[in-house]
Amino acid sequence: MPPRTTPTARQERLGAELRKIRERAGVTARAAAALLGTNPIQQSAYEAGRSGISEDRVRRLAAHCACDDAAYVDALVSMANERGKGWWEAYRDIVAPQGLDLAECEHHATRIRTFQVAHIPGLLQSEDHMRAMFSYTSPAMTKRDLDAFVAFRLKRQQVLAGSPGTPYEAIIHEAALRIRVGGRDTAQAQLRQILERSELANVTVHVLPFDAEDFAGTGYSMLYLHGPVPQLDTAQIDTAHRGELFDAESRLKQYQQRYERVAAAALPPAESRDLINRIAREL
Repeated sequence: MPPRTTPTARQERLGAELRKIRERAGVTARAAAALLGTNPIQQSAYEAGRSGISEDRVRRLAAHCACDDAAYVDALVSMANERGKGWWEAYRDIVAPQGLDLAECEHHATRIRTFQVAHIPGLLQSEDHMRAMFSYTSPAMTKRDLDAFVAFRLKRQQVLAGSPGTPYEAIIHEAALRIRVGGRDTAQAQLRQILERSELANVTVHVLPFDAEDFAGTGYSMLYLHGPVPQLDTAQIDTAHRGELFDAESRLKQYQQRYERVAAAALPPAESRDLINRIAREL
């Protein structure tokens, strides 16, 4: 099988986890290659996500490196066994790789939590909201591309509607709810859609009101994607030009603590629904 020229974030993550297992055990790449019956170049390709690796080799490496966390190893094996292409691959020539990586990570997440200050979370956006937002931020976008971007985001939202849907918790700042993206009618319809989605058994929506007394993180929008085991969690933080995915253990702990602090200042679901209804009437 030829090496991958552009591995996905998930493929890179598997490779990074294999490298962590090896390095924590003090095993050299050359020794690991010998153990797996391959060569250092191929071992490097495994650890960079440029080449697939078999279940047997994952388990042999874990056993040799005394990694006895069965749930963690099983999760890595599951990643290694992913051979088919997900629905997002149909958009590879349209959507940036970062967007495809996000869709793939959402698809495999066991729980999704997000906090947004200035935007409605993508998984809760209405189609009209999306069209207005994309048209505003990229006015030169062709109708064909606009339709494709909207279709891609709508497809991402299917993780909430599965049977069962992925558990999803969103904390939305009141500021984002009051911005009239697309005008009053579109904004009101968007709020109604959030209320409808919040009625799903797997969806919880909290509002962080303007008068919250313990919040100072105006630039802290984030998305936290839980993996099957904590070691495989991923966080996305918005930067000036795109969202960046992070998985370093120290940073994940920091992001979890940040999210919990914001959650403590947000309104409970019932009060959040009341505030969303009031904002809809006031728009």
